[in-house]
Amino acid sequence: MRGCLFAMIVSLGAVLPTCDVLAHEVRPAYLEIDESAPNRFDILWKQPSLGTLVLRLNPRLSNGLLDTPPDEEYTANSFVIRRWQGRNLSHDSFDGSTLRIEGLEHTITDALVNISFASGQQIQTVLRPGSPAFGIHLTGTGNLPVPTYLTLGIEHILTGFDHLSFVLGLVLLVRGRLRLLKTITAFTFAHSITLAAAALGYVHVSAPVIESLVALSIVFVAVELTRAWQGHEGITTRYPWLIAFTFGLLHGFAFAGSLADIGLPAHHIPAALLLFNCGVEIGQLLFVGVVLAISALLRRVPGSQLGGPLRWAVPYGIGALASYWMLERVHVLIR
Repeated sequence: MRGCLFAMIVSLGAVLPTCDVLAHEVRPAYLEIDESAPNRFDILWKQPSLGTLVLRLNPRLSNGLLDTPPDEEYTANSFVIRRWQGRNLSHDSFDGSTLRIEGLEHTITDALVNISFASGQQIQTVLRPGSPAFGIHLTGTGNLPVPTYLTLGIEHILTGFDHLSFVLGLVLLVRGRLRLLKTITAFTFAHSITLAAAALGYVHVSAPVIESLVALSIVFVAVELTRAWQGHEGITTRYPWLIAFTFGLLHGFAFAGSLADIGLPAHHIPAALLLFNCGVEIGQLLFVGVVLAISALLRRVPGSQLGGPLRWAVPYGIGALASYWMLERVHVLIR
């Protein structure tokens, strides 16, 4: 397996840009329209920002609900937030109207939409760059789109390069398929606990602190991998499931932070949370399967045993990238 590492780092380099913007998943925008009383609506719009850079996105409804300026607009947790309060409009005006997110077609992000009516009916959908508009019909709607949060979970882990770096370190470090299975299971169990606890509001943590610790966990695994290849048995080599479980708790808080940014539908929180977590696991298993498949294929290719100094590119590459993420996140904490 070690002889195949140079080819792996080439594959890894294709999905691990050194740019910090790509160190995080692409965050979706979120639009919530709530009929707080008959024919009276409160609206929340959240769109991602990066410092002073803000996506040019504007929600529009053909029935005129969003034609007036918002009552408040502010920035919080790397999101621009707009709120409209107590807008008077006929409930029936929604039937046959069109919701459009202007500018979405020029991005690579999605927009989650949650419309709740006083009758208890809910309309939930996801608008994407290829389909930035949605026709609203008050009959035949209201069911939670089951694939939505499952897909978001898969997209989150497969674009979360920091989390994938940690998993890659574990896959390369742990010997034996059974030990690897136990290790990945421990990581899964741990981050499922903290994801649920934080998403349901039982635990509150600082996002910058958690992100810094997640980066530190990757540095730790990279150092352990380097020591193991030098013939030194570290704690991760002896008890990989313990390290996976411990750091899995931290990664679960990070997953919960991303899910909080996306938003959970008020009346379907358990189902959405379960689907998101299942999506994370599916994406994680897909990644592990790809790494193992590449390793198995390369072992069958004559002359693929490159070895030598090039194999150290993987642990040093992971460690250097994670160190950069950690320093940048610590800088956010202390500035």
